[in-house]
Amino acid sequence: MLVSPDLSSLVDVAEVSNGKFGPEPRRVFDAWDDFSTWFASASIDFDSIGEPLIHEELGPPSPEPRQVFAIGLNYRDHADEAKLEYPTSPPTFTKWVGSFTGPVGNLILPAATVDWEAELVVVIGRHARQVAAQDAWSYVAGLTVGQDFSERALQLTGPAPQFSLGKSYPGFAPQGPWLVTIDEVAEPNNLGIECKINGETVQKSSTDRLIFSVPNLIETLSSVVPLMPGDVIFTGTPAGVGGARKPPRFLKSGDVIETTIEGIGGLRQTCVPAH
Repeated sequence: MLVSPDLSSLVDVAEVSNGKFGPEPRRVFDAWDDFSTWFASASIDFDSIGEPLIHEELGPPSPEPRQVFAIGLNYRDHADEAKLEYPTSPPTFTKWVGSFTGPVGNLILPAATVDWEAELVVVIGRHARQVAAQDAWSYVAGLTVGQDFSERALQLTGPAPQFSLGKSYPGFAPQGPWLVTIDEVAEPNNLGIECKINGETVQKSSTDRLIFSVPNLIETLSSVVPLMPGDVIFTGTPAGVGGARKPPRFLKSGDVIETTIEGIGGLRQTCVPAH
């Protein structure tokens, strides 16, 4: 779907392109260069054919990525609050696609130790293999807002931590509300990021505090494994997570989590019990 400039309506890409792109989102990402060229000259009458945009009905911008990468300990302020040394290479895990959901909805709490992690999410737009950092932004389809919700008890179960499982319950990877292309972001390396719970700010930082910037991440990841169109990268979270507080603070039923990133948009999840 394409969103109107005033963010009030949307149109079906397959329909307005006469079937050239879509209807599956992955097909659009697979043809991202051609799609971008077409869109640059397309004339779309949102007033005539647009449907009302309802945030609760939106899904994640890339709902079926071939690969999902998540980066741990990637903000200086988060490493500082955890009293850990800055990593020398990006700690990488995954979030399973079964955890993906749209920008607005309920978050089912499977346990009493669910934590929040506001994150900038990157969607890849071109096949990327051994990409140099200085060229990396040209491989990005766009940016969106994400939450890396984490069930800390399972995540930290030993002797080998279960990061991927602990972060992949249903609804633990909300993303959206849309994909913003790089040309629409004033300064992609310096975006304000914030998370509020019931109106209280619990995380407030900027992506200029990333230890490994988006270009650095793409360079590192693509040096090991080819990145595919539509692949998703969760880039890490800043300071302010519940597990690092004294005493620790976790989400409870009725909590409303609002996550925003400057120039992109926001998410809103309402916590509900599992039973």
